[in-house]
Parts: sequence; C-alpha cells; structure tokens
Amino acid sequence: QLQASGGGLVQAGGSLRLSCAASERTFSSRAMGWFRQAPGNKRECVAVIGRNGDTTYCTDSVRGRFAISRDKSNNTVNLQMDSLKPEDTAVYYCVADQYVSRIVDGRSAYWGQGTLVTVSS
Repeated sequence: QLQASGGGLVQAGGSLRLSCAASERTFSSRAMGWFRQAPGNKRECVAVIGRNGDTTYCTDSVRGRFAISRDKSNNTVNLQMDSLKPEDTAVYYCVADQYVSRIVDGRSAYWGQGTLVTVSS
C-alpha cells in the first residue's frame, strides 16, 4: 500500500515536498516513482528511483527543478519540487513496481491515491 502526502496550493516559484510511505517489503523490493495527471491530460511519468538509488526523470520540464529520493529510515520516497510553475498543477500519484522500465511505461503494479498540487500564477 502506498500513501502519498504533501500536496497543496503554492505560488509559482515556490516549493513543495511530496512523500510516499510504503511498507518495508515494498520499499526494499521495488523501484518507486511519481506520475502526475493534469486536468484533461494523460498521466505522465515524472521521476523514478530504483532500489539502488538510481534516478530517472521522465519529463524534461522537471529536470533541474525536481529531485526524487529514498529514505530508508521510514520507508519513504520523496519528491522535492522547487521553482514550481502553473503547468506543474496536477494530481500526483506514487507508484511502485519491480522494474524501473515498467514504471516509466506506465505499467506499474502498484498505484497509491493521488495528492493534488496546485500552482497559482
């Protein structure tokens, strides 16, 4: 089970930190990542982190602004989002799967509930 938190309303240029809490079993055995879905758009992969900590940023627009990380102390994957833009407004979903490639392709086995991020201009 994946529990996402940290969404909210922020002004453009601001920051938010999303967290996804997982069970120890899921955290230790799965790659994890974040997807997002803006109103009227398809879900898109944002970032993925493998079990070994290797990171993949799927969306060019977030590179240099977003950072994904793993926290072993509490089985949590975090997404630090800086320099937020109105186009980052979306529901963000935490995902997990055995394979990074499946996450990137949108075929994750596990999806958490979404957390809404709203960036005002």
